Amino acid sequence: MRPLQIGNKTAQIPIIQGGMGVGVSLGNLAGAVAREGAIGVISSAQIGFYKPDFQTNQAACNLEALQEQITLAKTISKGHGLIGVNVMVALKHYEEHVRTAVVAGADLIICGAGLPLTLPKLVEGSDVKIAPIVSSARCAKLILRQWDKKYHRSPDLVIIEGPKAGGHLGFSKEELTATIDYDAEIRSIIHTVAEHAAEHKLEIPVIVAGGIFDAKDIAHAITLGASGVQIASRFVATEECDASPAYKQAYINATKEQIRIIDSPVGMPGRALQNAFLERVSHGACSVTKCYQCLAHCNPAQIPYCITEALIRAVQGDVDNGLIFCGDNVDRIHAITTVHDLLQELTNDLVQQRAVS
Repeated sequence: MRPLQIGNKTAQIPIIQGGMGVGVSLGNLAGAVAREGAIGVISSAQIGFYKPDFQTNQAACNLEALQEQITLAKTISKGHGLIGVNVMVALKHYEEHVRTAVVAGADLIICGAGLPLTLPKLVEGSDVKIAPIVSSARCAKLILRQWDKKYHRSPDLVIIEGPKAGGHLGFSKEELTATIDYDAEIRSIIHTVAEHAAEHKLEIPVIVAGGIFDAKDIAHAITLGASGVQIASRFVATEECDASPAYKQAYINATKEQIRIIDSPVGMPGRALQNAFLERVSHGACSVTKCYQCLAHCNPAQIPYCITEALIRAVQGDVDNGLIFCGDNVDRIHAITTVHDLLQELTNDLVQQRAVS
């Protein structure tokens, strides 16, 4: 695998550990991934949940925790790899999270769950690299055109997130249940980005995410034209992951039959593990008694449950009463490993596979 060059920043291993919130990928996991030479990513979604004042002052706790976790990750990484932050555009305090990540020294900011059309403005004057998450060539074209027109800026990296990813998904429920040739869409997005890059005399790497489990999947993404991959679910089952042991065990125990496509209060479909909580939700909305100010567009009176409470309960270990996001291949995870061993497995297997082929 060739190193991933993002402007003047380099990751020796072209693997991004996907951002997982709430609290699944914090500074400990991201730092461990970066220390191995890859890209570790912190999710900013309700990142301050562990703070004593979170119940009364979510906004301030989130910004303080984001700074803390970036500092922790950079300390653990010891100058290796890159530290990224995943900030959902749908967040109520999206702009503040981006600006805080810039000040705290993040190397890369990744934005999805909406169109990050103003992202270049938020990082202006800094050396932070920016990467939109897209799921279609149409979306990629729109972002490329708008960034170029308004800010004379291009992405430093583009991440394609396919229909087999975990968490919130940029597809309709019908698309997620249909049989589609997503490889064709990946090629189309890569072609769109390559045309833009050539026109502006730039190098813009494209990363493929969603359903990437092993070296075979990585090799396939590279044959499609990708410069690397993003993997999330497999990093949950590592010693360094910031989630509770019970959360990790839920992944290890997961079966294919448990994987569900759900309606999230964010307004997007999501992929999660069926449990007692989702069973209750299926029989009627859960009472929402408090607003945690997480989403820009959320009416507590209309949502089926509070996603902040559901995600916090799960990551802290109450897996029967929380929401457990996962990728499509979670049933293939059977044991806890370490970040070092996982990345060694992926890179060594890829070398062996290429030697055979």
